[in-house]
Amino acid sequence: MYNETFNTIIEKYKSLDEVEAIAIGGSTAAKTSDKISDTDIYVFVSRNIPLDIRNNIVTPVSSKYEVGGEYFGAGDEYFVDKLNRQLDIMFWNKNWFEEVVDNVWIKHYPSNGYTTCFLYTLKNFEIIYDKDNWLGALRGKIMTSYPKTLKYNIIKRNMMLLKDKPFASYYEQIRSAIKRNDIVSVNHRIAAFLASYFDILFALNEMLHPGEKRLIAYVKNNCKIIPKDFEENITNLLKHPAENTLDSLDMLIDNLKDVI
Repeated sequence: MYNETFNTIIEKYKSLDEVEAIAIGGSTAAKTSDKISDTDIYVFVSRNIPLDIRNNIVTPVSSKYEVGGEYFGAGDEYFVDKLNRQLDIMFWNKNWFEEVVDNVWIKHYPSNGYTTCFLYTLKNFEIIYDKDNWLGALRGKIMTSYPKTLKYNIIKRNMMLLKDKPFASYYEQIRSAIKRNDIVSVNHRIAAFLASYFDILFALNEMLHPGEKRLIAYVKNNCKIIPKDFEENITNLLKHPAENTLDSLDMLIDNLKDVI
């Protein structure tokens, strides 16, 4: 993977004054990529890189590309012809990322699902350039025991969202959507429900949240505390008709509470 073409592309990013650090993440860093996997590259910047400069890096090596995409944050995606592989370049502001880490690991702010995902990325990606050891030092901040206050806050907030809130919990919203026969809303709220459910589960196990892919397998392979009938209940929730949805939600919630 790290051949001359790839190294030349990285060197061009490294030469830019705006760039503070570069890391490789996703399946490439985890050594689980295959022939159809793209390569996630995180470019940490002190300020925005002009589009014309980004174009000048991309166009000489790619016949299929999108520069300036803002769909999921600033980034460029392009297929490198000589590599026969797609690169997904994400430009993350240095100050923003520091604040994310500080808010979660130091101030213990929870989110509605996915609370520690960015920290998981920080801990697990491969740093290939770090101008002033800024990124390495930031990673060092999270190489400590899982904060008990953060664990408590994640569990409390997301349990409220599942069903404990007196108004507008995910459970209540799903029940209302079923009564209206609004199948789009049912699926939308189930996705939110599962985001909070897994956030609780990873916090309970004092583990960083790995993201949205292969979560059932990840839990089974890595978590010590797993609710009863975990996989079966999630499968039932996602595959069975709407009349069984609330029963599946109740079982997921009750079994989760049993292990908290």
